[in-house]
Amino acid sequence: MSPRKSDPSAPGRSTIADVARHAGVSKTTVSRYLNGRHELLAPDITERVRQTIEALNYRPSPMAQALKHGRSRLIGLAVADITNPFSVAVLQGAEKACQEAGYLLVLFNLGNEPGRERDALQALTDYQIDGLILNRVDTHAQLWQGAARYGKPIVLVDREQEGVDADFVSVDNAAVIALALTHLQARGWGEILLISEPCSGVSSRSARRDTFTASMAAHAARPDGLRGSFWESTPDNQEALVQRLRLLRAQAQGRRPAVLAGNAVATLRIAAAAQALGWSLGQELGFVGIDETEWAALIGPGLSTIAQPTDALGRTAARCLIERLQGWDGPTRRIELPGTLQMRGSS
Repeated sequence: MSPRKSDPSAPGRSTIADVARHAGVSKTTVSRYLNGRHELLAPDITERVRQTIEALNYRPSPMAQALKHGRSRLIGLAVADITNPFSVAVLQGAEKACQEAGYLLVLFNLGNEPGRERDALQALTDYQIDGLILNRVDTHAQLWQGAARYGKPIVLVDREQEGVDADFVSVDNAAVIALALTHLQARGWGEILLISEPCSGVSSRSARRDTFTASMAAHAARPDGLRGSFWESTPDNQEALVQRLRLLRAQAQGRRPAVLAGNAVATLRIAAAAQALGWSLGQELGFVGIDETEWAALIGPGLSTIAQPTDALGRTAARCLIERLQGWDGPTRRIELPGTLQMRGSS
């Protein structure tokens, strides 16, 4: 007699024990069927188990199946600051790649607090996470030495760690700065101020600062060269930022002054400071910001940006990690992707 199809409205779900009981076989027999070991079963038993599974609408637990084979099919993504639009966009790209490969993504928001990075790494073992995509905060090498003992792959995004043997995926920061400066100079802006969040311990910000400084030194030797300076913005020095923009215009001495924002967070602070001064970006002050956002086109005349390929960054990082999980053991990779100019009224 065939088993009754399970009632979808009934509480709970069919288990392997239910299948074994209805089919009149052992749980070991059902397990062999589920694992494709049909050669160990008689044809009539194989067919009986198949029919029972279909009738009971039995679905093996993905987690149980994964753990049985030593994998949870969970990938962690630890981002430095989930309030930063860059982090959200990278998350979306990574999630798409994980879904395509049959993995689930677990999010850790580090909140720019170094101690929470240690918690994310510990979760590799505590929650049997297969690997971690990390937009890092902590700069202590000892943390990574401990992580190496887990024997699970880690991919770094945007922020690298010197001496750490891990794949690294980032925008090409040097090319991004060069693209922004070429555009500003072509549009007639000659006195440039790079405003960034604090660079200490953050490789992407440091790379942009260093490229900008070197470029300004090279331009200084040319008669029609750009002039530039650098300034760090924090949540606590917004009034100082207003005064720094005043100084920028005073120092311009006939050159058209413009600001280059190091990321979307700096962009918002600059827009607020310009509003406090009663200035229109693109008029009294030129502007280009690194990071494209949904609201960039809505502020003032529209903010010119250098869009990072955030979706591709997230996808690439996830694919690098999945390749490692699938057994690829080649040398560590450094992948830098290009940015794209989105020109609007502010420049």
